[in-house]
Amino acid sequence: MKRTVYLTPMPVRIWHWLNAFGIVTLIVTALQIRFPDYVNIFGTYKAAIRLHNTAGVVVSISYALWLVYYLFVAGTLVKLYVPTADDLKHGLFRQAFYYFFTYFRGRPNPHHGTPDNKFNPLQKTAYLMIMIVLLPLVIVSGFLLMYVAPLREMILFIGGIKTLVSAHFLIACCFCAFLFVHIYLATLGHTPFAHFKPMWNGWEEVEEEEKPVAEPLSTRVPNPSRSEATCMTHAAGDS
Repeated sequence: MKRTVYLTPMPVRIWHWLNAFGIVTLIVTALQIRFPDYVNIFGTYKAAIRLHNTAGVVVSISYALWLVYYLFVAGTLVKLYVPTADDLKHGLFRQAFYYFFTYFRGRPNPHHGTPDNKFNPLQKTAYLMIMIVLLPLVIVSGFLLMYVAPLREMILFIGGIKTLVSAHFLIACCFCAFLFVHIYLATLGHTPFAHFKPMWNGWEEVEEEEKPVAEPLSTRVPNPSRSEATCMTHAAGDS
């Protein structure tokens, strides 16, 4: 049985695609910045840096809007993105077992998304690390790299320019890995595009197991008890 659930409001959908476009632009421009002798997509090296910085500003602003929306407008940041004790104790293993084994046996997803609980335990854990830890770190490190001269003392305090560049690059690699895993796991719905639809129109079809309907008491045929059966046997013999 399927039912349709409105999971993703329009502000979140707009932010998602704006953020996705910005991160992809950051990744592609970073390839040319990091490996200029092998990658030349945007012409000059300076052009790649300018586009990279512009995409970084867009992602930073969209992140700030995301944080304000979930903290103050929707007020659901903790509920949606922080795993519960049950998620950590049982949910992570149950969801991982589904992704790696039972999905390929045609079993249903153990998690059914609702507006108040739309992410499974693995998603909550991953998004918590990405949105609350890694994204702020890559924004701050990118901001420092944009203004090296004015922020020289702060950069030296955290280990120097080489340490900063290395940290920024390693965090970016984490985002690259997350992007590929994110796209792959999004295809593991009851159809390959079931999890993509909410990011276009907000609605998702959720499969639910049909529960057997209890038979009404009035339609049940009572089974005679042993004593009743014995009485009926004696009555038949007496007649």
